[in-house]
Amino acid sequence: MLSSILYDTGLPRPYADSRPLRHETVAVPVPRPGEVLVKIERASLCHSDLSVVNGSRPRPLPMALGHEAAGTIAEVGAGVTDVQAGDRVVLIFVPSCGDCRACDAGRPALCHRGAEANGSGDLLHGPAALRTASGVRLNHHLGVSAFSGFAVVARESVVVIDEDVPFDIAALFGCAALTGIGAVRNTARLAPGQSVVVFGLGAVGLMAVMAAARIPGTCVIAVDPLPEKQRLALRAGADHAGSPDQVAALVAEYAGDGVDVAIEAVGSARVMEACLGLLTRGGALVSVGLPRPDEILSVPALQFAGTGVRLLGSYLGDSLPARDIPLYLQMWRDGTLPVELLHTDTKPIAELNEGLDALADGAVVRRLFAFA
Repeated sequence: MLSSILYDTGLPRPYADSRPLRHETVAVPVPRPGEVLVKIERASLCHSDLSVVNGSRPRPLPMALGHEAAGTIAEVGAGVTDVQAGDRVVLIFVPSCGDCRACDAGRPALCHRGAEANGSGDLLHGPAALRTASGVRLNHHLGVSAFSGFAVVARESVVVIDEDVPFDIAALFGCAALTGIGAVRNTARLAPGQSVVVFGLGAVGLMAVMAAARIPGTCVIAVDPLPEKQRLALRAGADHAGSPDQVAALVAEYAGDGVDVAIEAVGSARVMEACLGLLTRGGALVSVGLPRPDEILSVPALQFAGTGVRLLGSYLGDSLPARDIPLYLQMWRDGTLPVELLHTDTKPIAELNEGLDALADGAVVRRLFAFA
């Protein structure tokens, strides 16, 4: 099978020239006990992939990249009885073990064993299963490695979906939808009549906009430096949209002394600081983006106890994927979650490096890739 492999990080742009992702032929892995083999139908490029390529999110190398995808189960390993070959699935980048401290607390997105496996490049039920043609170990990206013709993953890394969902739609639900919608519904628990500002209008931020717009009586303010992203947010349901320079005036005009919730989907400590300054008393900042590891947040400590504001981390939208993906897909069916707006285009996997440039430039929201 063809697999897109990252050997070195921090290569210069344009990536179309430096080509950090190499397309190589590797053996199709065999699922072990507790695992399934998935034929990848669509894989999408996310900023989390870009952050590995540019070195801001260190991962063990070499690595077969990609973590947001949908496909068809081709084979199941021993002990897997609740899914079968032919099932259509969305892949999930946090496999939850079901019995660690976080899973017992009902927070599988923070699974301890899943995080350990993801950090080491292994799978939940065993060591990395991929090898180069010369036998060198290939690390898995977040338990998925979706930029390959097939992916062997833990059974816990897939959610079965109905056959009426096109793969171009389904692929957006394993990361962008769970993270963005979950930040609004699960982490912030945005209530009817409240106000929210969303910073960063990539796929995750736009999913947050869509989710917030569904809640009756909300005021949704969308913020991004790119005018085309602002226009897209208005189509996605935002009431108002503007640039970072305009946000203070927008909040003052439409949310009074501050918003109830700020969603930070940029991955910047500086933007997080700005969000805290836009909250009303008792408001909440939901941190969704992933800043560089060396970024430091410096804010007045008194505001937390003094004004009751909250800083909430949200990983994978505090989701329960088996519950949330069917719910979100039904919202899409009902026409209240127009995720088609996020699908910029679909390209052959050979153009993946060019896609990195387009994503870094903000020229695409979600570019999907096909192997056929």
